[in-house]
Amino acid sequence: MNSKPVDLPSDLASAYVALLAEREALLAERDVAVADAANWEAEAANARAMLSDNEALIAHLELRIEKLKRELYGQRSERTARLIEQLELELEELVTSATEDELAAQAAAAKTQKVRPFTRKRPVRKPWPDDIEHERVVIDPPTACACCGGSRLSKLGEDVNKTLEEVPRRFKVIETVREKFTCRDCEAISQPPAPFHATPRGFIGPHLLATIVFDKFGMHSPLNRQSTRFKCEGIELSTSTLADQVGFGTSALMPVFDLIEAHVLAAQRLFGDDTTIPIQAKDKCTTGRIWTYVCDDRPYGGAAAPAAIYYASSDRRGEHPQKHLAEYGGILQSDCYNGFEPLSVAKKKAVPITFAFCHAHARRKFFELADSQKNARDRKRKGKPISPIALEAVQRYDALFEIERQINGLSAEERLATRQEKSKPLFDDGKRCTKAPCNGPMNVEFRATT
Repeated sequence: MNSKPVDLPSDLASAYVALLAEREALLAERDVAVADAANWEAEAANARAMLSDNEALIAHLELRIEKLKRELYGQRSERTARLIEQLELELEELVTSATEDELAAQAAAAKTQKVRPFTRKRPVRKPWPDDIEHERVVIDPPTACACCGGSRLSKLGEDVNKTLEEVPRRFKVIETVREKFTCRDCEAISQPPAPFHATPRGFIGPHLLATIVFDKFGMHSPLNRQSTRFKCEGIELSTSTLADQVGFGTSALMPVFDLIEAHVLAAQRLFGDDTTIPIQAKDKCTTGRIWTYVCDDRPYGGAAAPAAIYYASSDRRGEHPQKHLAEYGGILQSDCYNGFEPLSVAKKKAVPITFAFCHAHARRKFFELADSQKNARDRKRKGKPISPIALEAVQRYDALFEIERQINGLSAEERLATRQEKSKPLFDDGKRCTKAPCNGPMNVEFRATT
């Protein structure tokens, strides 16, 4: 293919000017591309926020319909009550997600100049009770004009912001007053800045917000039950209002979670395990999982702060821990559940995972067979004898654990020397008993896995 020849400058100065012009054109194109990408990202965030808001609105309308049908037709059955509670739980999650998506859309729109952020329409809050306690906090007014520095100020008015706060067993509304003053010299208006609020509109105080979030996640109290409790105490806070505030709270705390997660997953060694948790589902209660990952280097002489992160899932499929540990590389101590990370996948990582299987899990089965008190109770009823092999296995494990307790906090070199001196003979003797009959009853497999 023939191309038109390019006219190149004949001297160095002209070439330099041409290169500068070309560079400026490329930078301008890059700035335009970055701005377009930011606009597209903001528009996508607005679309997600709008979709979440619509889903929350649909769930809210469905809940209102079911409540009206129950009041109209007098359906008082337990099944209908569970259905309404399930709809309230669904509304709670949808409104919380909608608030988080709204904040994400606002953050994305702040990086652009053309996209307006999406703002959800929230229901009008009911007024506070007339007999609720009020506390008036007046911020110190300015003593000089913020414009010219003059001292001849006269009060023009005030802005009052009411925040609902919680005091143990009583509520109060805090009125934060910001008085306005006008200068008689230059007629400029001076007013102290607005104080910090835990939520953007500031009608929920930080103590009350902390109580709501803790009751939901720490005490596993759903927001519909919290709303009922507030109503019994004379405060009207609907489930959607509480879910909206939880969305603000979780969004504000997400940077803290990210820091803890980064700290834990940067550790050289982790302890991973899961435990069951009941999850309320439609017409029944299912068994979910809480996945826990702990880093604690104090037994190994480390100075890093111990920490733990938690993830929740509705089942125990291996995709959940594999997602949690996708970026982790190091030592993982856990049970033998292969879902934490398949060996074939773990070895292909840039920093592979080294598995250190837990001896406490291995000891547990032997202990169940060697539990003298339990077997003594069973012997009275069924005559089950104590397993001598299991008893010796527990005794060997206890000896190893006692050695580990003695070297907790020592350096790696000191721990290695002690293990070579004291622990290795116990392991070697255990392996010898698995290969050939020995004098004692210990004829079980005893592998060194850590």
